Amino acid sequence: MQARDIMTKRVITVAPDTDIREAAQRLLDNRISAAPVIDKDGKLVGIVSEGDLMRRQEAGTGRHHSWWLDLLASPRERALRFVKEHSRRVGDIMSRKVIAVAEDTGLEAIAETLEKNGIKRVPVVKDGKVIGIVSRANLMRGLIARQAAPASADDRTIGTAIEAALGEVGNLDKQIHVVVSGGVVHLWGAVGSQAEKDAARVAAENAPGVTSVRDEIRVLPVSLSQLVWAD
Repeated sequence: MQARDIMTKRVITVAPDTDIREAAQRLLDNRISAAPVIDKDGKLVGIVSEGDLMRRQEAGTGRHHSWWLDLLASPRERALRFVKEHSRRVGDIMSRKVIAVAEDTGLEAIAETLEKNGIKRVPVVKDGKVIGIVSRANLMRGLIARQAAPASADDRTIGTAIEAALGEVGNLDKQIHVVVSGGVVHLWGAVGSQAEKDAARVAAENAPGVTSVRDEIRVLPVSLSQLVWAD
């Protein structure tokens, strides 16, 4: 099994000149924690994550440094910090050192890449252009699918019932991925609140035939919302 088999093909991207509030709103709307940055030619030039967006002056989340650290910092370091906390362009705050994989990269290599670099997702690139993205959730689903027996008719019925229930709760079926193996339900994705996370778990627990639920759903940080709505 390779990157092409497990990657998310619908990739949410932004441009270097995208306003950071628009970028933050895009992350929130799509329940994702990062987005590749693409130039006008469609080439990957960076990645912007919730971490890049959280330390902002207008949201009151800028770093507060002691006077002696400011004194020791070089003019270049102070200038870079100012740009990171005050610029309104994605290109100024994005991470330019982007780790990427090819579409034929195997699952073990992807897992090692995520672990070695301490990252949660990796773009899949072909000829310099992003064709997909593999997150930890994608990777886990791939590993389960490879190791588990083929889903039975009962497992498929359980999965369909859970997805239908999630669709009734604010379209959570669009943000949460469901994998059922032997009656065990695995939930992955990202939501905007603990209430949504709890609702997804309850929907899975209530489906007939479920033996247990493994909840790996993330709740996005409040700071992104603060940035989007800051005056």
